Amino acid sequence: MTQPLPIESIRDVRAHLAEVVERADRDDVPTVITRRGKQVAAVVSIEVLRKYQEWEEREINRIIDERMANPAPGIPIEHIMRETLARGE
Repeated sequence: MTQPLPIESIRDVRAHLAEVVERADRDDVPTVITRRGKQVAAVVSIEVLRKYQEWEEREINRIIDERMANPAPGIPIEHIMRETLARGE
């Protein structure tokens, strides 16, 4: 079972940012940052960020390949332009 992630307010993180960064880098423990009680960001190791970016790139390419292999009928650009211009009137 995974341990719950540390959750800290941005104010608390400011007071000991070096420790939060060290925890992410050395111990591979992300910290969730809150602002006014809402989770808004996280401090993660650069390795985690790079893995996420690689995954995201693969996922985008997979979706593109899937749609190119099974193209659905599109909407003619003329219809899109007509609707867009009509909204501006």
